[in-house]
Amino acid sequence: MIGLDRLFSGRPAGLLAAAGSVGLLAAALLFQYGFGLPPCELCIWQRWPHLAAAVAGAGLLVLPGALWVAMGAVGAATSGGIGVYHTGVERGWWEGPATCAAATGDLSSLSAEELLNRIMAAPVTRCEDVAWEMLGLSMASWNALASFALAGVWLMALRQRA
Repeated sequence: MIGLDRLFSGRPAGLLAAAGSVGLLAAALLFQYGFGLPPCELCIWQRWPHLAAAVAGAGLLVLPGALWVAMGAVGAATSGGIGVYHTGVERGWWEGPATCAAATGDLSSLSAEELLNRIMAAPVTRCEDVAWEMLGLSMASWNALASFALAGVWLMALRQRA
């Protein structure tokens, strides 16, 4: 059996950063399902790189290597970049993507009445609307700050490996 000291040797910063990404994903899901704040398209985009960073942390547990650490750093930094972009959309600094509305799918088989009912029932979350904020910063802004901090922790993990 592998001892905990050997399992975590040289990897604490990477595992901490991966846990941070898992925590941010859990918080996003809590806001979505616990507080009823459906995500917009850019919110979803911000989640995917954190998932990659979390997978990198799991990879560190199985097989230590600089590739996992680099993957985690890139994932966290990417989510931070999307968070900055999303913040700019929210503040009106630039326009968001045209797809920043409710998803549609194949609607060709629906009658006009069914289509209208579906449209009226769909939660429309626009990327420029701030659903929640704290201390004047939106969730996108907080995600950007936390993501860049996690990218820094990932870089510390990379330095530990050297």
